Amino acid sequence: MSDRRELYRSPNGDTWFIGREPTNGHAFIVHQPNAPSGGRLSHIELGDFLRDGKGPEQQALLRLIGTLVEVPPFA
Repeated sequence: MSDRRELYRSPNGDTWFIGREPTNGHAFIVHQPNAPSGGRLSHIELGDFLRDGKGPEQQALLRLIGTLVEVPPFA
């Protein structure tokens, strides 16, 4: 079982999570479509996820990555 954190929820109910495999630390994206679409989970490699589009879910991941960078205050 992987650890996961909600990354983005679309207005139509699709949800994207960033997941991490606890045994090896590898990160990936989990997409859960809304119930009318079947709601079946899929796992997506991070590179594929970022390469496949520039939607709000990819922007949410880029914002999260940006929080990992320390930015010195402006003088």
